[in-house]
Amino acid sequence: MDAAASLIADLVAQGVRHIVVSPGSRSQALALAAVRAADEGHVRVHVRIDERVAGFTALGIARETGVPAAVVCTSGTAVANLLPAVMEAFHSGVPLLLLTADRPPELRGVGANQATLQDGLFHPWVRDQLDAPVPGDGDWSGLAAQAVAAAMGAREVESGLRGISGPVHLNLPSREPLSGDLPSIAITPGEAPEALRSTPFELDRGPRTVVVAGADAGPDAEEIAHAGGWPLIAEIVSGARFGRQIVHGYRRLLAREDLGGRVERVVVLGHPTLSREVAALLSRQDVEVVAVHRGGEELNLNHRTRGVDAVVVAPGVADRSWLGEWMRASAAETVDLSERAPDPEALASSDFAARRQAVKAELDAVRRPLDRELLVDAVWRATWPHDRLVFGSSRLVRVADQVLGGKKVPVHANRGLAGIDGTIATATGVAIASQAAGAPGVTRVLLGDLAFLHDVGALLLPPDETEPRLQVVVGNDGGGTIFDSLEVASSARPGDLDRAFYTPHTVRLEHLALAYGWEYQRVTTRTALDQALTSPRGGRQIIEVPLAR
Repeated sequence: MDAAASLIADLVAQGVRHIVVSPGSRSQALALAAVRAADEGHVRVHVRIDERVAGFTALGIARETGVPAAVVCTSGTAVANLLPAVMEAFHSGVPLLLLTADRPPELRGVGANQATLQDGLFHPWVRDQLDAPVPGDGDWSGLAAQAVAAAMGAREVESGLRGISGPVHLNLPSREPLSGDLPSIAITPGEAPEALRSTPFELDRGPRTVVVAGADAGPDAEEIAHAGGWPLIAEIVSGARFGRQIVHGYRRLLAREDLGGRVERVVVLGHPTLSREVAALLSRQDVEVVAVHRGGEELNLNHRTRGVDAVVVAPGVADRSWLGEWMRASAAETVDLSERAPDPEALASSDFAARRQAVKAELDAVRRPLDRELLVDAVWRATWPHDRLVFGSSRLVRVADQVLGGKKVPVHANRGLAGIDGTIATATGVAIASQAAGAPGVTRVLLGDLAFLHDVGALLLPPDETEPRLQVVVGNDGGGTIFDSLEVASSARPGDLDRAFYTPHTVRLEHLALAYGWEYQRVTTRTALDQALTSPRGGRQIIEVPLAR
């Protein structure tokens, strides 16, 4: 118990404020020490019975805070269930601490219960890893500082990437007795160290340049584009889709010889994943690519990309002609969905003709079924800077990327590997962390029905934890229609396509909501959707939007 209590105290001293615990026998000392620290007000403990859900919940917390959350679990298959979240954290550059309890060395490899090869299990996807000594054979002092520094990119590690955040694995063996009286240890909260940074790479103003903002790019991308006077191609998941230099309809413009064909340099922040046109641009041999590292793998699609820690724009005069060409083309590509939404000002107008026309438009909107464009537009319009928006890796995120305009809102998405797993758990972590920090808004997660069903276990939350303000918006088209855009849609037989890819289902989401204690609404019109999004009926709400196949 002494080693566990000291380790938790040391983690708090290194800036850790959230610990996600999955119950288990071998990890009981760590769990009890975490709960004691929570009772004293030093950390927040979140209990999840499913380790995969626990891992993605911690990932969401770390995404929002930029500081590692710790996950505590027992030995055996429990550890393996953390792998999807670990892989995503590695490729996204999200700090994460894995505290996995284990058997002592003498019980490994001899057929002992719940004993497997845990040391090095996450080796390809962690910044650092350590198989700690059994307490008594050695001590755990210094482990917390070492682990947090590596997770934050605040020290050199064997991977060689400087300043890159990511997951760190501490494998913690123990012998029986596995718990007892907790010692009284003074806990002094501290701050996490800052990532290492090299001198920023200076971008000269000569080449015809565009700035590409992928997932997790953040506001830095807009600042670079503004400073350089360059067009900004910002994916909807980038957190950089705002400002005067946003390029609308960027897929079509990149395909044009007079625009995309004349690009000489691309500055990349974040991880772009949503379009083949951007991937093709970054693969061109005639284009200079400068990529700011943010994840575990260096972006290098053309095998000659320059990887840097940070960039700065050299003094000089912007190429107004180049920017002007892109902005004029962008204006012509803007998608205006406002005419399809209700107009509250016209409805309240004193002009009879205007009010009559608005009422007719309102009635038309009531009768018109929702489609994907209206759904993503409604969620985007309802979300503001005090809110959080999480996109699942469903068809809807690509629709949103194609039609939505600029708006400065905090956006999250697991695009490191673009998997559908863990979306609700990640959003729950984002909601927990933002709410704990005092954010007054709502966290909305927009996802498809298969991504929802894949993470349905994340709907289970303990009744004694603070309820997050969370809206899960499910576009339900009865299967995986994201495959419509892939080659298999034209090559497979219809029956095979339906069975092996679309995976149609008849799940009643309202029954799941009831079972897990969530508020539920099924909406079929834009007016009802707007009302549901802006007038939450409870802390946790599932909004189902039926969509046509």
